[in-house]
Amino acid sequence: MIVKTEEEWQGLREIGAIVAHVRDALIAQVKVGITTLELDKLGGELLAKHGAESAPIKMYEFPGFTCISVNETVAHGIPGDYVIKEGDIVNVDVSAYKNGFYADTGATTVAGSDVTPLKQRLLETAELVVDVSIKKARAGAKLNTLGAAVYREARKRGFHIVQNLTGHGIGRSLHEEPEHIVSYYDPDDKTILEDGQVIALESFVSTGADHVVQGTDGWALQTTDGSLVAQFEHTVVVTKDKAVILTLGGQLN
Repeated sequence: MIVKTEEEWQGLREIGAIVAHVRDALIAQVKVGITTLELDKLGGELLAKHGAESAPIKMYEFPGFTCISVNETVAHGIPGDYVIKEGDIVNVDVSAYKNGFYADTGATTVAGSDVTPLKQRLLETAELVVDVSIKKARAGAKLNTLGAAVYREARKRGFHIVQNLTGHGIGRSLHEEPEHIVSYYDPDDKTILEDGQVIALESFVSTGADHVVQGTDGWALQTTDGSLVAQFEHTVVVTKDKAVILTLGGQLN
């Protein structure tokens, strides 16, 4: 999607603020003893309160309002009766639709007080590399320079990038062109970012795994080697000067 009108800006800002609000509310409730289904129920209630629909349900009939992934499950975790335990790495991914527009965001935290130095550095790096890609996302930039910067920053800090999970275009649909925004340098990707282009930038940073596989439930994507993984994600609009972040969070009216 290329944003061309003030009406489109307003619609994207509204849905961006909603998903950011839900993301932050769920992250704040990640506590030892709560189930992932309880978190998801809260997410569904908040989306409904603000007139938004869960994008995974609307588009893919996903069995949850949000994706909540714990430990070896890295993405697309189905909310259920799992009770969050001390030291669990929990990822919350929220995408939603309202008035013709979609936004997508995610964040990762550690439950309880068992935040080891490794887990802390992992979370800090995962958040940092998304910020790095956002700063490089401006009209006229080559898309593959974003991936190169993310990969370089993660490796410099001693971590790996999960290469088969990517960002994507977004706006009028949950997934648009570019279909894949990878977190490494792809010399064959000649895409140039355009003024007004809407994209979801995310990176999955790992302690060892370079790829994930699909779990037996047909949804969850998991590591096979016990690697820890953290993800952060923002929906942004590319402009000539900088990327405008639609999912920063803060007060929602």
